[in-house]
Amino acid sequence: MDAYRLARRALFRLDAERAHELTVRGLALASRSRLALRALRALARGCDDPALSVRAFGLTFPNPVGLAAGLDKDGVAVPALAALGFGSIEVGTVTALPQPGNPRPRLFRLVEDEAIVNRMGFNNRGAAALAERVLRAKAAHGGWLPPVGVNVGRSRAASAAEAPEDYARALRAVWDVADYLVLNVSSPNTPGLRALQAAEPLRAVMAAARGVARERGEKPVLVKLAPDLTAEELAAAARAAEEEGAAGIVATNTTTSRPPLRSPLAGEAGGLSGRPLAPLSLAALRVLAASTRLPIVSVGGVWDASDVAERLAAGATLVQVYTAFVYEGPALPGRLCRGLTAAGST
Repeated sequence: MDAYRLARRALFRLDAERAHELTVRGLALASRSRLALRALRALARGCDDPALSVRAFGLTFPNPVGLAAGLDKDGVAVPALAALGFGSIEVGTVTALPQPGNPRPRLFRLVEDEAIVNRMGFNNRGAAALAERVLRAKAAHGGWLPPVGVNVGRSRAASAAEAPEDYARALRAVWDVADYLVLNVSSPNTPGLRALQAAEPLRAVMAAARGVARERGEKPVLVKLAPDLTAEELAAAARAAEEEGAAGIVATNTTTSRPPLRSPLAGEAGGLSGRPLAPLSLAALRVLAASTRLPIVSVGGVWDASDVAERLAAGATLVQVYTAFVYEGPALPGRLCRGLTAAGST
């Protein structure tokens, strides 16, 4: 049994959110130690293979395997996550001002299904605080960090009519430190948020982002969509995003649907991620690949190198993982990269 299997056994005895907090705290501590970062980089063998490099929306990614938003909501562990070999790191979701999120408990492991249900509700310390941390990380380690994306959401207190300006406030706070931005209009855990995926509300949010770009300079802005949209809704959202100047699509967020699951926690409210999300996410990717010329970042149920290869073959430019990282541990990025290289050489 490898070291992470032993650590996971202990972590999985804890409440899921408590284990998450301890893990992020540990990664944050490692981010401040050059010795720890060197040790973590040993796990990332193969992630800097030049054959894996990807060029997308004006940025160069050392490999196509990125970390999805949700793990490091406040940008406290960027150097450690980079040391593990991720080809990109997406921090957030962050909102214009700090907010506590939904009441606990709000994070649940469905171990029997290798899945997670969350109803976190964009708990974060605010966009300005995140920007300061990312700025410090880049100042200290900018020579080797991969692209860092910032995922931005609507504040719970903002109404639908106030959403464009609320996104703009958060974007202004993080714009200068982000390599790319992601508009999260698809979380199921903020009431009314998913309505922003409809063409006209999405156009309004994109217009607000364009306004910030005029003030601060151009940056790639992507839109994150839900797996629960119909094929027609996905295509319409992609068209609206493309016409309004989006640089790409992130597909997908978590699902509110419940495929057959074994865990007794399957009935918990919130968004489902992990292995059971894979068919929905892959189906959405295929619809979007046929509907838009925009680069697509595929996320949802990506677990091993064959999953990564399948998403790339289906039209993704990049992929992201999150739940697999929880279950498989810090060696996952390196294992995925080496698997991709091996598949390419056979």
